[in-house]
Amino acid sequence: MRIALLAPLPPDQTGIADYAAHFSKALRALGIEVLTPLAGCHEPGEQQARLHAFDWTSVDLVHAELGGGRFGEFQALTYLSQTQPQLPLTATVHDPERLIWRRATMFWPLTWLEKLPHPMPQAAALLADPVTLREERQLARRMSRLVTLTRLGGSCLHQRMGLRADQVAVIAHGNLPIPAVPLPPLQPLRLLYFGFIYRGKGIEDLLEALAHTLSAHPQLRDRVRLTLAGGTAPEMTFDPAGNYLDGLRQRIRELNLEGVVDWHLDLPSNEIPTTIQAHHVMVLPYRESKKLNWLGAMRGTSGALSWANACGRGVITSNARAFAEEVSAGNGITYAQGNVDALSDCLTRLILEPQLAHQWADKARDIGQQRQWSQTAKRFCDMFNAASGAHHDEQHVPA
Repeated sequence: MRIALLAPLPPDQTGIADYAAHFSKALRALGIEVLTPLAGCHEPGEQQARLHAFDWTSVDLVHAELGGGRFGEFQALTYLSQTQPQLPLTATVHDPERLIWRRATMFWPLTWLEKLPHPMPQAAALLADPVTLREERQLARRMSRLVTLTRLGGSCLHQRMGLRADQVAVIAHGNLPIPAVPLPPLQPLRLLYFGFIYRGKGIEDLLEALAHTLSAHPQLRDRVRLTLAGGTAPEMTFDPAGNYLDGLRQRIRELNLEGVVDWHLDLPSNEIPTTIQAHHVMVLPYRESKKLNWLGAMRGTSGALSWANACGRGVITSNARAFAEEVSAGNGITYAQGNVDALSDCLTRLILEPQLAHQWADKARDIGQQRQWSQTAKRFCDMFNAASGAHHDEQHVPA
């Protein structure tokens, strides 16, 4: 099989780019030829030129990665659905229950709102949402298959886009095959936040919760350490609201956590497994965006959770997105997002009952083995074959 993959790829610093790189490598290992006609393309004009120039009859199927606030893949699929009806189109939807959530460009008279200060651009997106949703549904219903990483995400996407049951497939996030490493000694207990470090990840909640735990139980201060590790993309970390990293450091000082918190910024990819396995539990305090709540419910998952499973480490996570489903196998616990006291209770319980880390790690290791990219790629191959067959049948239904 020969497919065209429409997706961001490294060196783009996004979780979806990393996902697409591992995904394409796993497909190639199964003998599938993967072409990337839009690789490195960031300008709409260049994208349009490449779409026109590429020989779409040379591939059997097109697969895209949708999400992360990107629009190019959605626009490319829309173009292909209109100009290449013979091609089966599939996509992994990383941020269900929507495909793109907001339009790449506004139409008049909303264009002038985008030029005004906050909250006018957000108001423009909200006013344009009926049009955006209609465009999402039009494309979604033309797709042969849409893949989500969780059952909850699939259910929400199916309902919001008005899809047939056979158009949605659930294939969990793939994992790299990471050799198992035993947990470090339980004292001190080592907690890890891992992911991109920017606003909206709930890192402030984690710092507040840890400070609350140590204030209520000062005897535990020497029994726990927290590492903040991950990428610091400049456009996210240095935004108009100020230098986020400096703000975090200031908050750590104010909470008297300087002797408890370690940093590992811009973590190289080859150091990710050893860094995760040097800790006992990953903590992901994500909060759902209040702005997006006006448009729907985001029910995706997290690449960081996938790394935790691959490395055999449990998680404490908020109940944002579809995280509760992701830890339902006993590989961690959840708390109500934004509830600092609840997160503090989780941290306190873990520090006082460190054997929980062993229980969660055992379950995470099982999940990691089940979801290795080699197995995940086979599931996609089966889906591609089913989508191609169904699309071929539809194209040859007698009038």
